Amino acid sequence: MSKFEDNPFSDPTIDNPFADPSVQQVARSTNNATQGLDDYNPFDGQQNANQNTPSQQPTQPAIMQAVSPPSSAQYARPAQPQQQTQAPPNFTTADFQRRQEELERKAEELARREAELRAGSAGRRNNWPPLPAFCPVQPCFYQDINVDIPLEFQRIVRHLYHLWMFHALVLAVNIIGGISVMSVDMGAATFGLSILFFVLLTPFSFVCWYRPIYKAFRSDSSFNFMVYFFIFLFQIVITVIQSIGFEDGGFCGLITTIKAYKRNVAVGVITTLITVGFITCAVADVMYMTKVHRIYRSTGASLAKAQAEFSTEILRNQHVQTAASSAAAAAVNAQIANANRY
Repeated sequence: MSKFEDNPFSDPTIDNPFADPSVQQVARSTNNATQGLDDYNPFDGQQNANQNTPSQQPTQPAIMQAVSPPSSAQYARPAQPQQQTQAPPNFTTADFQRRQEELERKAEELARREAELRAGSAGRRNNWPPLPAFCPVQPCFYQDINVDIPLEFQRIVRHLYHLWMFHALVLAVNIIGGISVMSVDMGAATFGLSILFFVLLTPFSFVCWYRPIYKAFRSDSSFNFMVYFFIFLFQIVITVIQSIGFEDGGFCGLITTIKAYKRNVAVGVITTLITVGFITCAVADVMYMTKVHRIYRSTGASLAKAQAEFSTEILRNQHVQTAASSAAAAAVNAQIANANRY
């Protein structure tokens, strides 16, 4: 073991690496740096407190502190232009009373219309034809296009009503034409028939084709549309015959006008105006029938729907129900009588 305790560098013949001046310089600097660590005692609190210098302050753990958000008052809002405040108008008691009366009148009108709509056509007071109160004949129908007809169909229904009125006007003027024709010895048959046709065709046209189309647009009834198309087709045929004006046919049409010019020019002018009126009616009839048919097709109506509505209306009719009940009761009574007889 003695040879392990000997210093290997004690032999002067061996080069000692620690004898190098550069190595010794590094060793001295390392000893100076670690000199403080050799004397440091981690368990001596007083010595450590004395060794703290002002430049080396004890460190504290980092603590996160909650920061409150800035108040809304810190946000700057754009300045808005100041609006000029106008003084409210001075209302008097009379103004408030007048406005209250207007509102009450409007409320009564709305209530009246609502009651009419709820009551139906049966509960309304008839207002057409507009006859005076002293007349012994009272109105037979109720008509109010602004109330009964939807807004999108009011215009065409109003035009059809004006078309019926134009038909009645031309028939009335046709009576004057019949008088003028009779005055030039062209026959008295035209004058007599003109009065008859005015009395018959005017109310019949209103009842047979205008009222059905009014009901059709009021309740979207396919059955009433079918009735209108069927009757109005005859109306067009009659108007074409009126425009032709056969001799002694009761209408001052084209043929009557040609013969009237041979007798008297003034009579010819009157009959010409009547002929133009009949032709205008015929053209307007065809035009409005086409428009109504286009609307009818756009609503999705069909013949099957019209038949279903017809069956429903027949079953709901009070007269039909009464007749059916009477027939059923009579049949039952007959069977009971036959059973008692045997």
